[in-house]
Amino acid sequence: MSSSSFSKGNHILIVDDDPAVIEGCSRVLGRMGCHCLTLQDLEGEGEPFDIVLTDMSMPRDELLNALEHLKEQTPSATVVLFLTCPTVRAAIEAIKRGDFVPLHRPLHPEEIKAMFERLAPAEDQRPELKGGERIVGTSPALIKVLKTIKKVAPSNANVLLLGESGTGKELMARTIHLNSTRCDGPFIPVDCASLPETLLESELFGYERGAFTGALSTRPGIFEYANGGTIFLDEVGELSPSLQAKLLRVLQERQFRRVGGRQLIQVDVRVISATNQDLIQAVRDGRFRKDLYYRLNVVPIHLPPLRERKEDIKPLVRHFLRYFSQRDHRPLREVSQAAMELLERYPWPGNVRELQNVMERAVSLAEGEVILPEDLPEEVRKGRVPPIEDEIPLDLPFEEAKERWIELFERRYLRELLERTGGNISQAARMAGVNRKTIHRLLKKHGLHKGRSLTL
Repeated sequence: MSSSSFSKGNHILIVDDDPAVIEGCSRVLGRMGCHCLTLQDLEGEGEPFDIVLTDMSMPRDELLNALEHLKEQTPSATVVLFLTCPTVRAAIEAIKRGDFVPLHRPLHPEEIKAMFERLAPAEDQRPELKGGERIVGTSPALIKVLKTIKKVAPSNANVLLLGESGTGKELMARTIHLNSTRCDGPFIPVDCASLPETLLESELFGYERGAFTGALSTRPGIFEYANGGTIFLDEVGELSPSLQAKLLRVLQERQFRRVGGRQLIQVDVRVISATNQDLIQAVRDGRFRKDLYYRLNVVPIHLPPLRERKEDIKPLVRHFLRYFSQRDHRPLREVSQAAMELLERYPWPGNVRELQNVMERAVSLAEGEVILPEDLPEEVRKGRVPPIEDEIPLDLPFEEAKERWIELFERRYLRELLERTGGNISQAARMAGVNRKTIHRLLKKHGLHKGRSLTL
């Protein structure tokens, strides 16, 4: 099925002239976790919807025209028809022509539930997770991640989240915490790449009065504040060797000393860490301690980039459309078919974070009720990745071809990013949705320089 499939959180439009039918369907679907919109006719204005239930007892040609109009307004929606005798022939023709699903009268709660369960794709087996409603998507790659989270969350095992910037590592870490036995304790995220080494050490471990100039009083560190809960160390691959050694002691002994202190402080903290680096290569290069890597990597979870879960782009777009249009009080209802095709075709190097930024921009710029291609950034409209068949031989093994394609894309993306920002690393990092260290690391990896013309 090419259109929307049923999942919890769907927005469902119910169109019927019988209030009892609307009330009954809303009650059944509400218990299944859906949001029901009860508009009385197809011309009514409301939120974007995923699935439509409708009974339209009208002549054949009028019914077909109305259904086609509905699909033009919301091309991604699945339409479920309540079949009554006068409209059976027209409904059968509609089903042959498009994405329309029959549901026979009289309606029973069990039949409604069974119908929507049949609409669910086979891979849509999302586990129940506290806080899981914030994670949008039903792709097999995402569901695999959520199932792993469901298994590992109740334990105290350290988790290492691996993946590119913008794939939602902090959101996944928070979800693990919410579904753990520590859910009533604190969850404290730390960006290891954003602070200098000395400041990060005092933030993590605290300091004693007089430990350094300006230390006028004793201050506990984040590990103490996180006692009984979870600490999330983002960009853990950026830690200096001395901080790696101190973190290793916390993981092994569950104790540490504040900066300038002598007393050992005991803590009970679960550590979830994340990185977009290849830590195995960093271990080989001597940049990351092997013993620390094994302590952090008890349960590794790889978060797929958005380009590997393209099925989730459309529901993410609709999610951000709802959120930003409601936040900004804009009457936006839908993304046009042409704009959606551009969004689905773009490779999203900044992943979900970049898509979120693009949708926020589009909602701000859109003049009507529908987001159009001209509301999207130039790079999304034009695309920046050359056809793979023009650049990479397709007779290579899959993994090698994939690695070379990603390398080519990174080089082209960096070159054009720095051309647009005039070589300004800070601005480039903001536009790409990554930190400065990531830009510097990728420049070094590909032998590129910000101060001169970049060539492939």
